[in-house]
Amino acid sequence: MTTTELPFRATTEQTCAWLAAHTGLPWTLARLLEAGLTPYVWLDYDAAHADLFGDANGGYAAPIFFEGDIARLAAGSEDVLITITKDVYRLPATLPAPGFRRALHELRFLKKEVERLPAKLAREAEPPPASAPTPAHATESKLGIDRQQVLAAFAAMVKIDLEAALAGGGGIFGDDGARVKGSARKSKNKALWNPVTLALGLNEVYRVPIPRLKKAFVSHDFLFPWLEKWEQSLQLLGK
Repeated sequence: MTTTELPFRATTEQTCAWLAAHTGLPWTLARLLEAGLTPYVWLDYDAAHADLFGDANGGYAAPIFFEGDIARLAAGSEDVLITITKDVYRLPATLPAPGFRRALHELRFLKKEVERLPAKLAREAEPPPASAPTPAHATESKLGIDRQQVLAAFAAMVKIDLEAALAGGGGIFGDDGARVKGSARKSKNKALWNPVTLALGLNEVYRVPIPRLKKAFVSHDFLFPWLEKWEQSLQLLGK
C-alpha cells in the first residue's frame, strides 16, 4: 500500500495495513492506541446536543482521547464508548452519561498522523543523546499549574481577590495548602498549585459549587492531565 492509497480518514484496518507496509511490523488497534494515535468517530448533527456542533449542521469528526475511553478500546471492547470528547471548536466537552456508543468499524485515524508515525517510532528507537541533568523547575512544572492558569480557571468563581492571594506565593489554604511544596523556594513567581487540592478547597472554604469546578476541568486544556485525579477525589468524597 502506498502513501497515496491512505485516505484522509483511514479505517483501523487501512491504518494497520499501511503501517505494517512501512514499518515491517504487525499492527492492531491496541498498538495504534499505544503508539499515541488519536481515533475519531463521525457524529451526525443532533439537535439534542447542539452545543457540540456549533455551525456544523452536518456533523463533525469527534476525537477520542480521554484515558478511560482509550483504555477500554485498548482492552478489546466490542464497541466504542465516548464519555469525553471535543466539540466542533476543539473545546473539551463531557458527554451526557453514559456517553455515546459507536461501532468499532466507525473508528477513523487521520492520514497526516498515521504518516508521521513511522518517523516518530524511528526517532524513539535511537539511543538518547547525553544531556545535562533536568533542572528542578522542569520537574516541578509537571506537578502543578502556575498563577496565570489558576486565575484563568478559577478567579471568576470566587469573590476574594484570588490574584492578590496568589501574588505572594501563598498556599491559599494553610502554609502550603494547594501550593506545590517547594515550588516557590527560589522565587514566588515560580510557585505552582495543585488544581485538584485548590478546587476542593474553593468548594469547602468558599462554597464554589462542584458543577462549576467540574466545568473548569473540562474547559481548560491545561487541566486535562488532572481530570482523572479530580474525578477520583470526588468519588472518594462522595460528591
